[in-house]
Amino acid sequence: MKIILLYGGKSPEHDVSILSAFSVISAVYFDYYQVQLVYIDRTGQWVKGPLLTEAPETDETLRLTWDPTGTDVEGFTGKVIAPGDIKEDDAIVFPVLHGPNGEDGTIQGFLEVLDMPYVGAGVLASSSAMDKIMTKYILQAAGIPQVPYVPVLKNEWKENPKQIFDKCEGMLLYPMFIKPANMGSSVGITKAENREELQNALKEAYRYDSRAVVEQGIEAREIEVAILGNADVRTTLPGEIVKEVAFYDYNAKYIDNSIKMAIPAEIPEEVSDKAREYAKLAFTMLGGSGLTRCDFFLTNKNELFLNELNTMPGFTEFSMYPLLWANMGLKYGDLIEELIQLGLNRYKQQAAFE
Repeated sequence: MKIILLYGGKSPEHDVSILSAFSVISAVYFDYYQVQLVYIDRTGQWVKGPLLTEAPETDETLRLTWDPTGTDVEGFTGKVIAPGDIKEDDAIVFPVLHGPNGEDGTIQGFLEVLDMPYVGAGVLASSSAMDKIMTKYILQAAGIPQVPYVPVLKNEWKENPKQIFDKCEGMLLYPMFIKPANMGSSVGITKAENREELQNALKEAYRYDSRAVVEQGIEAREIEVAILGNADVRTTLPGEIVKEVAFYDYNAKYIDNSIKMAIPAEIPEEVSDKAREYAKLAFTMLGGSGLTRCDFFLTNKNELFLNELNTMPGFTEFSMYPLLWANMGLKYGDLIEELIQLGLNRYKQQAAFE
């Protein structure tokens, strides 16, 4: 069977996608699969690379080169294609794409139209989890605790910034965290200690989206639970992002690799059980399938607040999601295999309703 590895993308998380894709392909069981590389560059150009029958030695294999005219393949490792050209029988797509145009339901909808099985969450779960404001509405309906927040539209802020500032300061206390509604991995997220910083933080968030969310900052540990399954949902023991600085930005997480983890997290058993319960409920409420990482805040009073869900978490060698499953006894290659089978099963179940 063929795995079509889809990676890169137009989002700011392009480079992380390449690192994740390399980690995935390094763990694929090539006794059973061939891997077709399909790269999406930063402009949205689709490029078909070689068909691999063994794991590459370095990620340079994934960094395809191509003739921009789309005609000459000599001397290049890839060829420009139309997106629909990935359609094949007896193949499953593994979209290792992070952020907008990757895990927000757009690629998932495209693959549904192509009638191809794929790894991960479907259209609704992907789009809902990617949108921080919609996620909060769904969590609120499910009764899952979260920190206080204020959604802010760019047009509202431009028309009457004072009203927005007054609303935020009336409902929240400094420090506040300001985030684009549709973005992940700390991209565009800023901490504000006063009104001037709040204004600058909103400007930064609106570079990425026309909607932002302002959240109450709290002193808390960062606890994460990995989820795997379709109808039968499994969760891991929580892991912890161990803070050495007040706030980890995108560079700290992925470029500098300065994140430290504790797996499993040193927390009371009842807190661990509650985190896993909330994670499973949130996953179910969003209509999740395949995989998700669920992120929490944990205060010194052992209060849990669900922060967000990530339907295509990082798969780099230092990413929390695969490490959490490794702690549960599920090694990387077996995890990839389970995700493939979950995607195939979901596709078959959907076909049964047609």
